[in-house]
Amino acid sequence: METMTTPTETIINLAPGCFSDRERTLVVHGPLSAATFLFESGVHGLRLVNEVGQLVMLPFQGQQIWSAELGGRNLTMKSMFASPRPTRVYLETYGGFLLHCGATAMGVPSKEDTHPLHGELPNAPYQKAWLVVGEDEHGSYIGLGGEYQHTVAFNHNYVARPLVKLYAGSTLFRVELTITNLKHSDMELMYLAHANFRPVDYGRLVYSARCDPAHVRVRRSIPAHIRPPAGYAAFLEELALHPEKHHLLSPELRFDPEVVFFIDYLADAEGWAHSMQVHPDGSADYIAHRPDQLDKGIRWISRTADQDALGIVLPATAEPEGYLAEKAKGHIKLIPPLGQFRCEMVMGMLTPPEAERMAKTIADLVG
Repeated sequence: METMTTPTETIINLAPGCFSDRERTLVVHGPLSAATFLFESGVHGLRLVNEVGQLVMLPFQGQQIWSAELGGRNLTMKSMFASPRPTRVYLETYGGFLLHCGATAMGVPSKEDTHPLHGELPNAPYQKAWLVVGEDEHGSYIGLGGEYQHTVAFNHNYVARPLVKLYAGSTLFRVELTITNLKHSDMELMYLAHANFRPVDYGRLVYSARCDPAHVRVRRSIPAHIRPPAGYAAFLEELALHPEKHHLLSPELRFDPEVVFFIDYLADAEGWAHSMQVHPDGSADYIAHRPDQLDKGIRWISRTADQDALGIVLPATAEPEGYLAEKAKGHIKLIPPLGQFRCEMVMGMLTPPEAERMAKTIADLVG
């Protein structure tokens, strides 16, 4: 373990040897702390804590946020996995709150595609991981960063560097990702932030987009790993004609096994688009992204006996139909030789007064 200090930030490099079966506090910075541990599966875990909650992260496996608990509740989807498993196979350890998807391809591969489901990033083996402690314009923070280099001779060579910051006293945290093209030629890019909130019965979806069939479109194609029940196609057709019917998460709506929407988001004067699940008590789950960085808004809802998940928005550079389909649509972005792609998001929960103010902001945007 190595510590480096700059005028505004302290960086503590992590090594796998810092982790053991017994949880150990590594850093305390005022009300903020970080602790290392091993899951029973052997996966490395890092717990970031502030006064109002915690994030559990996987520093060496995708730098996933495995779980998020803020404001007295668990924001994370319900899944079949009590803890992460040491695998790169997407569906064999699927239950985290946030997974980075991409970057050479993402989405559901077609029969002709050669990439894995959602690409190489979700469970990528990070070569480097570090804690950060510091202060910026949003306050004092503790966070996790890391580096994964993906190199395939004659094909790909890039470095992914995510960063998550949890702030003192805040139920919101910030997520950044930088991808640097190490090649001397263009790099094709596909990226999606798979943020998986836990839906609540009678939660309301409020977001900065005009809700009509032109701007909130239902995906009609059915991925190969999905086995739809009877009536599923008719349900999709009803939502395609009347997308507003999904705004209230009534238990009678059959998001089984899943429903996916493609949403055209509007941004505020600062460039941010906003999405909420407003709970019956007036509080809200919240996520914000910048459409000038992530111009495709994907909504994913899956409500079954075994999995209960709400991707309020999965900010992305392309729709999740796989490389070849998105290439045909013209959705593949290019990073120039030795260039960078960067995106940022804000996630967490809002108190009832904060949610009410945000609802007004969204209403003003949508008009």
